[in-house]
Amino acid sequence: MEKTLKHDKRRKNRKLTFKLIIGIIFFMIIGVSVYGYSVYSSVENTLKQTHEPLKSEVSKNRDQQINFKNQDPISILLMGVDERENDRGRSDSLILLTVNPKNQSTKMVSIPRDTRTKIAGQGKEDKINHAYSYGGLDATVETVEDFLDIPIDFYIEVNMKSFKDIVDAVGGVKVNNTLAFDYEGVHFPKGQIELNGTDAVKYSRMRYADPRGDFGRQDRQAQIMKAVIDKGASFNSLTNYRDILEVIAKNVRTNLTFNNMIEIQANYKEARHGLQQVQIKGEGTEINGVYYYNVPQSERTKLSAMLKQHLNID
Repeated sequence: MEKTLKHDKRRKNRKLTFKLIIGIIFFMIIGVSVYGYSVYSSVENTLKQTHEPLKSEVSKNRDQQINFKNQDPISILLMGVDERENDRGRSDSLILLTVNPKNQSTKMVSIPRDTRTKIAGQGKEDKINHAYSYGGLDATVETVEDFLDIPIDFYIEVNMKSFKDIVDAVGGVKVNNTLAFDYEGVHFPKGQIELNGTDAVKYSRMRYADPRGDFGRQDRQAQIMKAVIDKGASFNSLTNYRDILEVIAKNVRTNLTFNNMIEIQANYKEARHGLQQVQIKGEGTEINGVYYYNVPQSERTKLSAMLKQHLNID
């Protein structure tokens, strides 16, 4: 039981880390044009360090390259990776974004990590998050493409161990705590409190002392996320913005170039206002003692049709 609870804490913490870093990255994409030259140049240098192209930069499901100026709809796969020593690791979080700037809409599809599907290049079925351990970025992208029968144009990979560093890099955060509680040796009083990275991790983990249970924890996680992004939103007034960029440089990989991000900022930013979250429907089952999330073919077909329409693919 204790082992299960610790595993649950690690997974919740990784998901929060993933959301925090993605939030900061997308703020950078949206707001980069307003930075002063010094910050602008630093962001450019950071994103050069994060750039890692796929083996094939045009998806097999695309007839031609994306034209940003024409506002072609795009897809982005967000991967939260649990890197391990002497092991490539697994993608603990998989989120697909499809962005259509002409109708100012974005669809966000969370893909359950235990989804059973055929792994690209392996000729067998397994959990979709295992694709990363078999073949890294390229295998994961191709597996998701095959699962949903759509092109993946871009990816963003995040190392999930950097939550504490992200909070510390922005100089800590302030939150309004609605419930006084003690957790792992720290007292969190009611009211506005300041948190460093270590305490922010603990604040976001507590669940069992909260009468609202997981809903209360989700609210605290959202508080931390908003506080970090609000600080990230004033990059040009932060004396330690270089620390933030250093954390991103160490923990993020993407095939988006700096110029791609400038184009997205110019032509796609309004699409963020029309965000729709899409759930993949399926059911859990055990096969030979291993848990899987099975998605019926009918559900995959319906999802694929919806996403193709959003991407303007016949």
